Amino acid sequence: MTEATEQFFATLPARAPAILRAPVDGTLRIDLSDGQRTVHWLVRMRPGAAEVSQGPEPADAIWYSGEDLFDRLVTGRAQALAALFRNESTYTGNVVLFLAFRLFFPAAPGTRDPREVAREHVRRGR
Repeated sequence: MTEATEQFFATLPARAPAILRAPVDGTLRIDLSDGQRTVHWLVRMRPGAAEVSQGPEPADAIWYSGEDLFDRLVTGRAQALAALFRNESTYTGNVVLFLAFRLFFPAAPGTRDPREVAREHVRRGR
């Protein structure tokens, strides 16, 4: 398990009030494998709050990912939805939990908010 992944899970509860604004309620289990062993993270989400623990407990949804991919996700070098579409990871269960959880991942380095780009374009055009 990388330090970036450990830090990502450690910061989830503090970041949840700003990220989990929509009505979401459930537990997502994230199974991270390095090919030899699997580590299970549980993230219980509800509006404005997230609780993190570890263990192979039952959950409303399960996301299976390699540790390397997840490290790329938590550092902004990969996108969660694209990884699912490319079959680099698998997901079963309540899809609303996935859509909410992916908001915790950072944007890719150098990514700019399209609204800010549009504002700059308007300012230059005047």
